[in-house]
Amino acid sequence: MFTGIVTAVGELAALEDGPVRRFTVRGPWPADDLVLGASIAHDGVCLTVTHIEPDGAGARYQLEVSPETLARTTLGDWKPGTAMNLERPLKVGDELGGHIVQGHVDGVGTVKTRTDTDGWMALRIEAPADLAPFIAQKGSIAVDGVSLTVNGVTGNAFDLMIIPHTAAVTTLSRLQPGMRVNLEVDIMARYAARLAAAAGPKDAH
Repeated sequence: MFTGIVTAVGELAALEDGPVRRFTVRGPWPADDLVLGASIAHDGVCLTVTHIEPDGAGARYQLEVSPETLARTTLGDWKPGTAMNLERPLKVGDELGGHIVQGHVDGVGTVKTRTDTDGWMALRIEAPADLAPFIAQKGSIAVDGVSLTVNGVTGNAFDLMIIPHTAAVTTLSRLQPGMRVNLEVDIMARYAARLAAAAGPKDAH
């Protein structure tokens, strides 16, 4: 379980193709601060650490990514040198500064427009049609693993305002029109929709 509050930015150091693609990521955490089997969110995708080695003050660690994950997220676009948002899982007692994020990407959106004004960055992102009903004005959404508040919704597109600090400490500052992003809708919206569907229409009397 995550909060969508990015704590570091990592870099893809190497990749190995095969039936299961292997990524080697360079991260800022010391090697002895990581454990095999640990879960870390990478651009909003929860992945398991399978190998760890020291790399200066930080570490290089390996991840195995299934074809299903590659097909349903932007991870298939990664190349050596790609930067990604990192978040380690929430611990009991930690402050929930963003919103509840599972690290299970629901779909891939596309950046439609970007406007920069005095350090602020306004984005319009188009979501897949099946996700649009779960995105609401003033609701929460995770974009590449970053917890954000939706400013407005028009059709399948939604608007975001990125504050300078968030742009500076995440990879969102690199986003340009046409780029793809991982989206995870608010879990509460999913439960509400499921409950509404289960209740069904009421009989008229």
